[in-house]
Amino acid sequence: MTVDIAYRYIYMFVIIFLSLALFACLIRAIRGPRIADRIVAVNMMGTMVMVIMTVLSLLLDESYLVDISLIYAMISFLAVVVITKVYIGIYEERKAAKERLEGEE
Repeated sequence: MTVDIAYRYIYMFVIIFLSLALFACLIRAIRGPRIADRIVAVNMMGTMVMVIMTVLSLLLDESYLVDISLIYAMISFLAVVVITKVYIGIYEERKAAKERLEGEE
């Protein structure tokens, strides 16, 4: 019985710690000086949410949360890939426009 209570306290501590880290990543995603920092912060946020869901499944003894966590991981990965592709397209457009302007001068 005491081991179960100890595990509950550990799980709660991990969830609180990860929530604070998630908040720090949110701040980095908003303030990040470059777009690459923002993309990495969003990716970290997705990973932390996945870990929080997994720890929560251990805390509540609900195994279906692990399945939801895996689905969330796939969606988060695809979202980061799409955001990165969009950013690369915008970067290449700006680079081509800059080269055209330099070529006209």
